[in-house]
Amino acid sequence: MQVGYRSIARLAVVQFPGSNCDMDCVWAINSLLGLKAKLVWHKETKLSDFDGVVLPGGFSYGDYLRPGAIARFSPIMDAVRDFAEEGKPVLGICNGFQILCEAGLLPGALVRNRSLRFVCDRVWLKVENKKTIFTSRFGEVDVIRLPIAHGDGCYYADEATLGQLEKEGRVVFRYVNRDGVADVASNPNGSCNNIAGILNEKGNVLGLMPHPERAVFENLGLTYGRLIFNSIVDYFLSDEYRWS
Repeated sequence: MQVGYRSIARLAVVQFPGSNCDMDCVWAINSLLGLKAKLVWHKETKLSDFDGVVLPGGFSYGDYLRPGAIARFSPIMDAVRDFAEEGKPVLGICNGFQILCEAGLLPGALVRNRSLRFVCDRVWLKVENKKTIFTSRFGEVDVIRLPIAHGDGCYYADEATLGQLEKEGRVVFRYVNRDGVADVASNPNGSCNNIAGILNEKGNVLGLMPHPERAVFENLGLTYGRLIFNSIVDYFLSDEYRWS
C-alpha cells in the first residue's frame, strides 16, 4: 500500500425493512483487519462516503410480490447503481442477490426452490473463478462450505445468458458435493447449472445465495467466509484501486 492511502476500507451495509442479516454482516466485517462496516438505511440517497456496498440477506419488504421486487425501488438503489457503474465493489448476499437481479445489476432471476420448501443447511461450493475482487484469497482452495437459508434461491436464466456467464467466467460459485462434482444431489434449490453466485460484466458486482458472513468466526464452525471479505481487502490495497 502506498504512503498516504487509508488503511481501512469503508463498507456500507444497506438496511431495508425486513433485512435480518444486516447486523451479521456488520459484525463479521468489523472483525476483520482493513474493513469497517456501517449500516445505511434504505432511504438514504448517497454512498459517497464508502468504498464498497453490501446488500445483506433477509426478507426485504416481506418478500411481497417476490423477493427483491420492492427493494429495487428504494431510494438507495439509485446510488447503488451509480456505485456499480463507477466500478466499485458491490456484494449481494441471499436477498441482496435477489435485489441485484431485480434491479438489473445482475442477469437472471432467483425463483422458488424446486422443492417448494425453505432450505437451511450447509452446502459445498466450488470456487470457479479465483481472479475476482471477491475470490483472490482462495489460492489452492477449490471446494468450500458455506451456510444457506432461503426459499427462493433457484437461479434461473435463459440458455443464451447461461452460456455467456459460463464462457466469460462469471459463474463464481457452483453447488457441488464434497469432491467438487456438480450433480443433482448437491443442488439444494434446483439452480440452473448448479449456480450459486455470479458476477456482472465489469466484475465488480457479485451476487451469491450462500452466507459468507455466517462463516467468519471459528466458534461457528466455518471460516471460508473470511476469504471473501479478505479478498476485498486485498483489492483495496492493490494498485488496481485508488482511494478517493
